[in-house]
Amino acid sequence: MNTSVFETYESEVRSYCRHFPTVFTKAVGAEFYDEDGNKYIDFFCGAGAVNYGHNNPEIKKKLIEYLESDGIIHALDMYTIPKREFIETFEEKILKPRGLNYKIQFPGPTGTNANEAALKLARKVKGRQNVFALMGAFHGMTLGSLALTTDKSSRRGAGVGLDDVTFIPAPYMFPELDTVAYMQRLIDDDHSGVEKPAALFIETIQAEGGIRVFDAEWLQAVRRFCNDNDILLVVDDVQVGCCRSGSFFSFERAGIVPDIVTMSKSIGGYGMPLSITLFKPELDIWSPGEHNGTFRGNQLAFIAAKGGIEYMLANKVDEQSKAKGEIVKKFVEERILPVDSRIELRGLGLIWGIDFEKIPVKGLADKIEETCFSHGLIIEGAGRKNSVVKIMPPLVISEELLLKGLEIIEQSVKEELAKL
Repeated sequence: MNTSVFETYESEVRSYCRHFPTVFTKAVGAEFYDEDGNKYIDFFCGAGAVNYGHNNPEIKKKLIEYLESDGIIHALDMYTIPKREFIETFEEKILKPRGLNYKIQFPGPTGTNANEAALKLARKVKGRQNVFALMGAFHGMTLGSLALTTDKSSRRGAGVGLDDVTFIPAPYMFPELDTVAYMQRLIDDDHSGVEKPAALFIETIQAEGGIRVFDAEWLQAVRRFCNDNDILLVVDDVQVGCCRSGSFFSFERAGIVPDIVTMSKSIGGYGMPLSITLFKPELDIWSPGEHNGTFRGNQLAFIAAKGGIEYMLANKVDEQSKAKGEIVKKFVEERILPVDSRIELRGLGLIWGIDFEKIPVKGLADKIEETCFSHGLIIEGAGRKNSVVKIMPPLVISEELLLKGLEIIEQSVKEELAKL
């Protein structure tokens, strides 16, 4: 297998290819194929970008039809039929049934673009520079989003100061600490040294933070805190939206309405680059062109995004996420946790993390992931010291493939622990 061209000419910044050292040729549903003819089960899901499966045939058909029609591909923010139809579908099928009233901004093709727009808008609306974010957060790799992100390796790449963010301990870090009361004290105490924030940015499930699920009561308390203090609540649903948590938006389980919501990854339906920033209409104080981007009008992404929503609704993907999540939970609790009492499991919907942090072996989760790959499973890590093996397959994976992938994890865990 020839990888020399990548190793010779591609930047050292490449990362995923180091974990999955093969040349891929094809992907269908929840499976990859490489140029040697090997097949792999996908528990990675394009980092959450292909919830409806690789090359979903129903969405693919719509993309091909549009390409063959010579439909416009690049249009910045000009009016087009694909954008109109996506907005109409999103409004009628997603927002209105949930009683949500949001304006839609297309800031650029990636999740960090959505978060940069949210950050800029929140500061503009409130006239304050500071924002609150949680320890354990990941919001993106451009400078504003990176300022909201906490892992050291990502922040070191900035090369400049990452300022105007106050980090709050996540509720799981100090169970005895009332984090909402702590934030209130920071605002009220004239000796806290902390400026009142324009917004609080949260993920309702910290994915890169180690699959940390925040309970509904905490989310509701955070919503009240923001209401009481004239602070915008921003929910980053880039990775755990689009039914990953068991509902289209991850915050639905708490019955709250954020002021701003950011989405990307699977909102593109087919792995197409697309992101959206949603915000309450009264926050829409942008001047024309004040925030823009050359690729904010990806017409193929609009076609795929509309197709993804239609597929999701027709196939009840939210229900699939919940049901398959229960399969994961049952399997891991019955067959992996008993292998060692120090292993922990966390998750919701169809995003789960098996945590090996309490086993004092450096790089254990990395070794398990490498062994999984050798047995035909693509899976990545997350969390502090990358100690969490992250289970995140396409939501449409068959139960048969799901169980086969879980069996590979079980086998790999046993193999690596036997070496200790």
